[in-house]
Amino acid sequence: MAVMKVIEILANSPKSWEDATKVAISKASKSVKNIKSAYVQSQSVVVNKGKVKEFRVNLKVTFQVGSDA
Repeated sequence: MAVMKVIEILANSPKSWEDATKVAISKASKSVKNIKSAYVQSQSVVVNKGKVKEFRVNLKVTFQVGSDA
């Protein structure tokens, strides 16, 4: 039986929600091993003077822990 853990990660990008998600997984994978999946819980944007300046995502990242990892 595998033991999984879920952490929450917030990330942003000036390009897109997809890019923000990729940035989050890339940075998380530097310190969190065995990432198995990510669920985009929410998306938002920062608006300045009527223009979207930043895309933000809130992710739930699941990874395997323990000796079976």
